[in-house]
Amino acid sequence: MSKNREVNGVLILDKCTGLSSNLVLQKVKRLFFAKKAGHTGTLDPLASGILPICFGQATKVAGFLLKADKRYFVRAKLGQTTDTGDIEGKIIAEKNPSNLTQKDIKSVVNSFVGNIKQVPPMYSALKKNGVSLYSLARKGISIKREPRDITIYKINFIDYQDNILTFDVFCSKGSYIRTLVTDIGDKLSCGAHVIELRRTGFAHIDIANSIKFSRLEELKNNYEKLDKLMLPSDFMLANFDSVYLNERQSSSIKFGKSVFLKNNCLTEKIKLFNDKKQFLGIGECKNNEMIVPKRLFI
Repeated sequence: MSKNREVNGVLILDKCTGLSSNLVLQKVKRLFFAKKAGHTGTLDPLASGILPICFGQATKVAGFLLKADKRYFVRAKLGQTTDTGDIEGKIIAEKNPSNLTQKDIKSVVNSFVGNIKQVPPMYSALKKNGVSLYSLARKGISIKREPRDITIYKINFIDYQDNILTFDVFCSKGSYIRTLVTDIGDKLSCGAHVIELRRTGFAHIDIANSIKFSRLEELKNNYEKLDKLMLPSDFMLANFDSVYLNERQSSSIKFGKSVFLKNNCLTEKIKLFNDKKQFLGIGECKNNEMIVPKRLFI
């Protein structure tokens, strides 16, 4: 093939540990020989799990997923604090946690459930004056970060033995699990850091819907089978209401025009389909009677 393929859809990848999200994206893009691709919901190299890869027109979906809730499986080591908040960092403090009981730990862990404020870690992709915080951190520079409002919906305590705490957490966008673990360690007065992190849920998507990179490699150059692993763009917008337009309305929407349509949308943002049930793009519902095109996929 002389040119990259026009590929459209979403692949729910199960990212392995040890690779950055961007490196994984480039590997997947090459396997699909895709002209355009992007990922949403960056995972640290240490982390594994759900990483949606959007191809072609589906890249327009990514911006609408920024508020998606997440679920993580976490293993943390108590008794040690690292400068990065995870196992890849340098140990900067140690304290024996042997005096802690499961009851103590459960009580502290549960105290983080609800609406809380969290200070983003220095080792993060957030930027200050155009420079990522992790770039500054690697130079030994630490700057003040303002606390952010996040929500921890639920924490399921799974196990604690040999100083290793295991739990499941459901959280809002903008939540840093490394910071959560560090804060838990601070409240227990012994320190803690992440040793394993796996994203098991992303919006309505479960890890069971994901595909490992090794499976993609098995299908290398078999584009027909690779393409069948992708989901349609609208799959990622499960929380949007669907509105079906007739032929005339579909034509107007394609030209960027608003259309009047009495409906009972429960969501402000909606998925637009034509009379053949083909996905047209994302619209906005105004006063339950006007549909305004926001992002078209045609």
